[in-house]
Amino acid sequence: METKFFNEMQKVADLNNDCKHWISTFKFMDEEQIFIRKLLESYVFEPNTPNLFERLQDYKMRLIEEKKLMQTIENKVLAHENILGGMLECNQEQGDVAFYNTHNALKMEVLHSFEAFKILKSEIFNYAGGILKNRKPEY
Repeated sequence: METKFFNEMQKVADLNNDCKHWISTFKFMDEEQIFIRKLLESYVFEPNTPNLFERLQDYKMRLIEEKKLMQTIENKVLAHENILGGMLECNQEQGDVAFYNTHNALKMEVLHSFEAFKILKSEIFNYAGGILKNRKPEY
């Protein structure tokens, strides 16, 4: 019986570690978004690029939308983590199937968000990298 309780508490601790990792990743992605936004607002792009303003505005809007979505999911993770923390503090065997299903659904939502941001970031970097101003080397 005690082994089952220990295994259950280990599962809860593992789920809690998932949440901590996700929150850490969201914080890092927030820093990445700040950098990307600054890049898009800078004057490092070739000014004669067709549709430059429209394209940069589109990326800025998509970043804003992605940030809102990420904040919503991060808030869900924080709430979920609080429940897990309570389970660990109470040392109660509460690992029912519904709770694990909730965690797995949240995990899918988090991973989808990570992937969507990665795709957007790659698209921005590929576009921006091709239109950066070339500076002449100073001798």
